[in-house]
Amino acid sequence: MPDFLIYALIAGCAVALVAGPLGTLVVWQRLAYFGDTLAHSALLGTALGLLLHINPWWTIIGGSLLIGALLAVMQSQREHATDSLLGIISHGSLALGLVALSLASNARVDLNAYLFGDLLAVNTGDLWMIGVLGAVILGLLTRFWDPLLAVTVHDELAAVEGLPVQRLRVLQLLMMALLVAVAMKVVGVLLVTALLIIPANIARPWARTPEQMALFAAFGGVAAVMGGLAISVWLDTPTGASIVVSAVLAFLLSFGVRKFSPA
Repeated sequence: MPDFLIYALIAGCAVALVAGPLGTLVVWQRLAYFGDTLAHSALLGTALGLLLHINPWWTIIGGSLLIGALLAVMQSQREHATDSLLGIISHGSLALGLVALSLASNARVDLNAYLFGDLLAVNTGDLWMIGVLGAVILGLLTRFWDPLLAVTVHDELAAVEGLPVQRLRVLQLLMMALLVAVAMKVVGVLLVTALLIIPANIARPWARTPEQMALFAAFGGVAAVMGGLAISVWLDTPTGASIVVSAVLAFLLSFGVRKFSPA
């Protein structure tokens, strides 16, 4: 197997293993729109990196963390509807990112790679970055899983029990921001939320406990990555989009089996 395929497989599976458990929290809390907003902000971070002649990895991570913190603050305000503010930030950051990319005339920009991912171009430096950030996210998830689960089930009861609900929400959004920065290389800005929500929804009907759902979602994401890479190599299609198509097909298969299997 060529080295670039091995690198792509390792990177894709590493991201999927992290996205699965975090995606379960996103699905339970109905935070998919937050994921879209963070993903669109990542394109703005990319453009800033190119304009400032900085490695885009750092501006993507910094911008995603900043937007994640802003979204966490917005969750507690009541003056404007949250979905409206999310729409403003999401589309505004996407538009600003596209404008900034057009101004980076001195840099050769492959817009498709940022919008739909460029997994086959992953190198050893990318693997190290994905590995380190993935380990950080998994470590935080493991350490704070029970408190995050308590907030997901009933935030007011969690607050009564003395849990720092607002700080836990900030932590979760910051983890989502880090994941978006990592997953952007795999499936791109426009498809990154799919890697969070589709494997989790595949796992949901089959799991009996939250931990089972997180585990099944991680395995489902890995299967989608492997299937998407196979489709991409076989049909010469965009890798990021192929991974999402693979995940959607797995979801439809899971839904069909559950719908038409004997009770």
